[in-house]
Amino acid sequence: MRAIEIRGAFGLDNLALAEREEPSAGPGQVVVSMRAASLNYRDLMMVQGSYNPKQRLPLVPCSDGAGVVESVGPGVTRFKAGDRVATTLNPRWIAGEPARELVRASLGGPLDGVLQERLVASEDGLVGVPGHLSDEEAATLPCAAVTAWSALEAGGVGAGDTVLVQGTGGVAVFALQLARLRGARVIATTRRAERAERLRALGAETVIDSRQSPDWGVKVREATGGRGVDLVAEIGGAGTLEQSLRAVRIGGNIALIGILDGNAASIALTSIFMQAVRIQGIQVGSRETFERMNRAIDLHRLRPVVDRTYPWTEARDAFEAMAAGNHFGKICLAF
Repeated sequence: MRAIEIRGAFGLDNLALAEREEPSAGPGQVVVSMRAASLNYRDLMMVQGSYNPKQRLPLVPCSDGAGVVESVGPGVTRFKAGDRVATTLNPRWIAGEPARELVRASLGGPLDGVLQERLVASEDGLVGVPGHLSDEEAATLPCAAVTAWSALEAGGVGAGDTVLVQGTGGVAVFALQLARLRGARVIATTRRAERAERLRALGAETVIDSRQSPDWGVKVREATGGRGVDLVAEIGGAGTLEQSLRAVRIGGNIALIGILDGNAASIALTSIFMQAVRIQGIQVGSRETFERMNRAIDLHRLRPVVDRTYPWTEARDAFEAMAAGNHFGKICLAF
């Protein structure tokens, strides 16, 4: 069986194709024949060594994958051979609040990930996928979509609310799509003016060019009649948090999802407590959350946005594309 490994040291140059033993399913386990995977910024950081420099190598990277159950071990009841499934980031986080021992046990580091022809997984760490999705579309769901859904749930977003999303990466695009699915109005920011029409086509009512308007928090308030948004899907981190605080309404929510623009922020705390703003970190989500989201995706026939797909053996090229940051939606790998 072939797998992609980070070999010996971190870095894209150290991604290599390796031979591994053919897997077999033990009690409570299934063997999944992988069909597709998708990349997250977390995966890129892991390969580069910045996510966890102490990670033991070799490591099979990537957490998000979809495939077909090939065989099942003794005692398996949730799946049978032939079922289409997707992985969960944290195989042991079934439901409820996150716990340290649950969220630390994640695919793609410290546990081996999905870039292998066959994956042995606990039946508890898999979900069925909506039947209308392709393998590549299904593979986009485990991190980006569940994170966006968890942010919307944490903010209590419903019909008539207003959500602000940042950029055109996987989480941002899912936040836009899923917010619209929940009946919310969406305002989007982008640094690429040419992407404004694509954001509008997905349902963004207002698109703000953050390069042309660096004080875009004020623009967001203007677009909401001075009120501010109910929820900010905060992906930039340190580089965007100040503007997000200007954009959110009194008593509103900021879902802290990413740190693409920096990890350490210096902000005036008065802008938080004087507006009674709630800032909450989002830890992807449990299997129960994933399954709840999938029911909504299935009902509304939502289609994830796949920017491009590479053969899985060309993972390095896919990671380089992610590092370049020119994608709209998700980058996928096909087996």
